[in-house]
Amino acid sequence: MGAKDRRARQKTLLRQQILDAARELLVRDGYEKLSMRRVAERIDYSPTAIYLHFKDKQELVSSLCEETFARLVRELETLPDEFPDPIVRLRKGLERYIAFGLKHPDHYLPTFVLPLADHLDAERKEAAVQESNGMRAFACLRDTIADGVKGRKLRKVDPDVAARAAWAGIHGITSLLIVHDAFPWGDKKAVAAAVVDTLVEGLRRR
Repeated sequence: MGAKDRRARQKTLLRQQILDAARELLVRDGYEKLSMRRVAERIDYSPTAIYLHFKDKQELVSSLCEETFARLVRELETLPDEFPDPIVRLRKGLERYIAFGLKHPDHYLPTFVLPLADHLDAERKEAAVQESNGMRAFACLRDTIADGVKGRKLRKVDPDVAARAAWAGIHGITSLLIVHDAFPWGDKKAVAAAVVDTLVEGLRRR
């Protein structure tokens, strides 16, 4: 590996260290207490090193969300090849989404639960809503429902509306299981499965 490759690798590793430290601080202390200085202290670097990678706190937080969306997309975009049947794909996709959130709570909370968009300026807030990977993740769900409707396996519904409703359901149970861990859930897997069953059966064509 040449010197140029080593520098590129070190730059990539440092960027990931910054993101990991910022995520930890964000989940633990909230947006208001997050600062470039505190991130720098967390990884034992100067604040200047942080600004070489992210121009401000908003860009850093936006990058955190983008990283999570990219990971989620990788989990979801293989579904059509794995499960051609749209009903099976819908069920597996909902299950995979919940599993992703429960496996990566420190990624899920900043992206989907903490009201980070409230702190973004208008331009960045619009970009966050239209984030490419975020919309790709949503498109996986919408397209699955559209395929089910077209194949007459799901009820004749508006795929966009139905996808939003289904996401609200799985986001609800995912965030509740993460945030309210002390609640007497009983068998958490059974509760999550019941939510998925309700959503799938509610869309199934009779």
